[in-house]
Amino acid sequence: MNSLLKSIEIIETVAQHQPIGVSELSKLLKMPKSSVQRVLMTFQEAGWLRQAGSEVTRWEVGARVVAVRPSALKGGALQRAARQPMQDLCALVDETVHLSIPDSTTAMVLIEEVECKQVVRTAYSIGNVSPFHATANGLAVLAFMNDGLVDTILGRELPRYGENTISDPVLIREELARIRERGYSINLGQYRHAIYAIGAPVFDANGVAVASVCFSMPESRFDPERIEEWGRAVTSTANEISGGGFA
Repeated sequence: MNSLLKSIEIIETVAQHQPIGVSELSKLLKMPKSSVQRVLMTFQEAGWLRQAGSEVTRWEVGARVVAVRPSALKGGALQRAARQPMQDLCALVDETVHLSIPDSTTAMVLIEEVECKQVVRTAYSIGNVSPFHATANGLAVLAFMNDGLVDTILGRELPRYGENTISDPVLIREELARIRERGYSINLGQYRHAIYAIGAPVFDANGVAVASVCFSMPESRFDPERIEEWGRAVTSTANEISGGGFA
């Protein structure tokens, strides 16, 4: 059982940090490189992991993961309610729009995306996972979780992804309070270098934050004077999705 759990931990860690090399995986998981390599090769044979393009020493999640995802990730009521509002938001701001849901307290999972037509734009694969504490989508949901779940998430070691990442739980809690007050979250390159985003929570009929919608852009197109305007736009989109009767 321990071996199986370690194998699952490897694939989850690859999903969170992809593309990632064997040495880095070994350090993160405190496992011998030889053991990590064996598991990676097994998952590659099964189609769950693959080598990252020309970077043969780095690994990423394979297509098999997306192929077996449950119907909730394939086009259920939430996506149907979100599709038109997301397209409208994309047309309004001319940036890529993302819809993500929490995977318990583990991470945020991307389930829908509308790409803009900008030559330089952000884009992620459906099924991509990202952390709560360093993304607009994650912070938007985290701000409206109950205290116990927030304590669980912020009680872990919170990785830093760059100089802009906020990993101090005290500072994160202060930001969550600001998000609750203004209704939207802001990511200023805290997860991916030079990628900025604005997000807002989506609520079900019981008032539970079950998802979040955001749009992201390269740093070169970010205008701090438009934050409030963008915040209103993404909050309006989230509210429209929340009222879409998907629950």
